[in-house]
Amino acid sequence: MNLLHTMLRVGNLQRSIDFYTQVLGMRLLRTTQRPEQQYDLAFVGYGANPEHAEIELTYNYGVERYELGTGFGHIAIGVPDAAAACDAVRAKAAALGGAITREAGPVKGGTTVIAFITDPDGYKIELIERRP
Repeated sequence: MNLLHTMLRVGNLQRSIDFYTQVLGMRLLRTTQRPEQQYDLAFVGYGANPEHAEIELTYNYGVERYELGTGFGHIAIGVPDAAAACDAVRAKAAALGGAITREAGPVKGGTTVIAFITDPDGYKIELIERRP
């Protein structure tokens, strides 16, 4: 078994595609339009499955906002330098949405350097420093 994708419901598909591709450097892998069923999909990631897990962005026609609830935690992305990743997000997120919610620094009680950002819909993304 392997993890194929995680689905996130988004309020504006193009805004989310722009955020994940331009701010986080993912690629748009494929799209699907289902007007009869009133939804569109976009798959983004750093590579296609099954070698890489993907994020499925789902836009349901007419829904601009979702309540995120308390069950979802975050998506984690490995980065070579968490502070530099925050700087890159800061530079691009103003125009594309999203925000830094925790600057790069060690995790409480440990030494792993992490940061947190949110995407334009408010989903949390943890940046975990993985130096080469």
